[in-house]
Amino acid sequence: MQFTEPADILDQKTADEARALKSLMEEVEAINYYNQRVAATPNTELKELLAHNRNEEIEHAVMLIEWLRRNMEGWDKELKTYLFTTASLLDVETGGGADGTPGGLGIGSLK
Repeated sequence: MQFTEPADILDQKTADEARALKSLMEEVEAINYYNQRVAATPNTELKELLAHNRNEEIEHAVMLIEWLRRNMEGWDKELKTYLFTTASLLDVETGGGADGTPGGLGIGSLK
């Protein structure tokens, strides 16, 4: 594990958060690799195998996001704000409703 700050000054909670974040980065990178390989191969059997592997990596990434939601400050609030909404994400950021109602100072509110 490579920390950006000296490991001996990090508390256990911060070190574990760094481990989870690094693992999430690795899972997302693997998703990207598999996804491109799925798109690139003309071999049907290999495409199905690579898609299976990609989907496993997505599962791992989501598990890490849930761990971060439960253990690292900030994740719970942001995930509750932005996940599972059909509204414009920029409208949600500027105070629009999660139901798609524009609000705040976003471009949509200037119309």
